[in-house]
Amino acid sequence: MSLKRLFAAALAAGMLFSGAASAALPPGYKIQLLTDNYPPFNMAVDGKNFAREENIHGFAADVLRETFKRAGIGYEMTLRFPWARIYQMTLDNPDHGVFVTTRSAEREKLFKWVGPLGAHAWEVLARADSPISLGSLEEAGQYRFGTYKSNIIANELRDKGLTVVETLRDQENVHKLQSGQIDLWATGDPSGRYLARQEGVTGLKRVLRVENGQLFLALNLQTPDEAVQRLQAALDKLRAEGFLDKTMNAYLE
Repeated sequence: MSLKRLFAAALAAGMLFSGAASAALPPGYKIQLLTDNYPPFNMAVDGKNFAREENIHGFAADVLRETFKRAGIGYEMTLRFPWARIYQMTLDNPDHGVFVTTRSAEREKLFKWVGPLGAHAWEVLARADSPISLGSLEEAGQYRFGTYKSNIIANELRDKGLTVVETLRDQENVHKLQSGQIDLWATGDPSGRYLARQEGVTGLKRVLRVENGQLFLALNLQTPDEAVQRLQAALDKLRAEGFLDKTMNAYLE
């Protein structure tokens, strides 16, 4: 083979290698997606604490299915309980992701991130007949707050020196609030009132709303950057097309 032909072959091989590098994921690559019951973002169809694939629905679950499809990346989706377990599983295991979770300064370097999937606001709810009124959390020192274990809300309340009563499932706080076991329920917005309706409770009074960042898919640090970039690009395109707004409205109407 002439020098010219050798150079042409090498150039062609380099071009082919360069193209492959832009999609450098192993054949059959997939991500294990973990979630829990956090309506209306993610939840089991039957309301139980274990579900797989099509038995999981919710705004974030629907959006991520379409995101992975657009990105051409395989996945398996599992709903497990409790949150602390799936959070730790994602920290410990390559090619795992957990959703939805708040992207905070404390967590920033623990994961790779795809999102945002939605705003994370939380609210403090009281019984309809409660006389409690708050202008800020600093006024709530005498009250017992219900929340669930390993929730970032619980951490924030505790950091402010407030009394936190944790449960394993946020639904339990609906009944604790109604029975007087807690004074206030600190929960996600709109997930708290969605859960309350599921438990047959309406008319809860919002006494405070706290803006607290954005909700994301958190991926194990060993997740290939190529996968993260493709997922983020697909999600950004879906947002621009109005898919996220349409999907969320379907759950809230």
